[in-house]
Amino acid sequence: MGTDRRYVSGLGEWYRAGRSWVDEHRGRSGLVAGVLIGVLLAATTVYAVPRLIDSTWEDGELVLLSGQDDSVGDQRQQLIDEWNALHPDHRVRIEEIRSIADAERGEMLARAGGDGPAVDVLNLDVAWLPEFAEAGLLRRIADDTVDRAAFLAGPLSTCEYDDRVWALPFNTDAALLYRRKDYLPSEPPSWTSFTGSLDMLFKGNALQKAGPQAGLVTQLGDYEGLTVNALEMVWAAGGEIVDEDGEVRVDSRAAQAGLNYLVDGLKTDPKRIFPGSVGYSEADSTSAFLQDQAMYLRNWPVAYRALEEQDRESGRAEKDSRYAVSALPWPSVLGGQNLAVAGRSEHPRAARALIGFLTDSRSQQILFERGGFAATRKVVYQDAEVRKNYRYAAALLESLERARPRPRSPHYALFSEVLRGALHEGLVTGDWPPPDLADDLRAALRGQRR
Repeated sequence: MGTDRRYVSGLGEWYRAGRSWVDEHRGRSGLVAGVLIGVLLAATTVYAVPRLIDSTWEDGELVLLSGQDDSVGDQRQQLIDEWNALHPDHRVRIEEIRSIADAERGEMLARAGGDGPAVDVLNLDVAWLPEFAEAGLLRRIADDTVDRAAFLAGPLSTCEYDDRVWALPFNTDAALLYRRKDYLPSEPPSWTSFTGSLDMLFKGNALQKAGPQAGLVTQLGDYEGLTVNALEMVWAAGGEIVDEDGEVRVDSRAAQAGLNYLVDGLKTDPKRIFPGSVGYSEADSTSAFLQDQAMYLRNWPVAYRALEEQDRESGRAEKDSRYAVSALPWPSVLGGQNLAVAGRSEHPRAARALIGFLTDSRSQQILFERGGFAATRKVVYQDAEVRKNYRYAAALLESLERARPRPRSPHYALFSEVLRGALHEGLVTGDWPPPDLADDLRAALRGQRR
């Protein structure tokens, strides 16, 4: 097959000097329709969306290994269907791992390492990439094929390890702060204003008996969500659990202040933190917020849809909503997933081209608008229709721009397990802090247990 020069050797980004028909008709309705139009025209071999095919691509089916797609309408699969219609000699099949995060990571490690049929593309949690890269399970992505200016800096940074690029960001995530605007009309711009707003509400029993009786509901169950909340609270207090040089600083005064806020917030009366948070995941905390248990909810953008649904069911217009959303007024942990070419792939060039297709600006806007995924490209948040139709988009971009990655270590999974295990025990028993936590975390970052 001949080469479409809008793709450079199957390894570059979409050629931006000229845009496809769909790109020229961008905007919410144009992009949404673009998938269907592209597939229909592909089926009749009339390609309004150009076929991105290079003669060096390896023929044969590609396998993309991923966790479960919980998006509205399976939008990832919709994009794969479009790719397949346009590239019948390089069809893609998604294999989903339907497990909790730790089990998903284990299965991906096994498959990438040679246990079972080979895979071509791995959809990795951003925290796992150093582990896979260090183990030699990924193929490098040439730096000169990455359009760095087009991606948000934070998500792209999670694709790098040891000064090399190993993936491209498929979707990203940053926490938002939801609030009861009937009690809290103004968003808190800082950690100090957040805590101060609760002090004012709780001072002199200002709250009515029927109102929320706690300040914040969040995710403090014994899983990754607790590690995320711990990191964020420490950053809010101006501290670090692990600094930029990889040194453990959990014993510092600022770090302890952040962690103590979590532990002590469960003890105050009224409660600064809703006690049920100790067993909560994302869905649980959203449900508690909707049941008027707290003034604030810290959660990912996915919670916004649940709040919208509550308003619709209650017959409340947008202007009458009880809820408001703003950027998290302290650094969020950077979430999301990255697409990497598996080291064992027999189709590395075609796999790299697939990653380019799934992370280009058009695909990113479709995933944002139709699937609810936080986009990794700046242009999506600059789109007038996005700003108009998605009230949280500006707040999300603000959170993303100050979000921070989790500690970059091939042993992050063990580090997280040790940290959250100690902290969860402290939350349940009130016995905090454990005397050897810093040494335990240092050992974990070396891949050891004490």
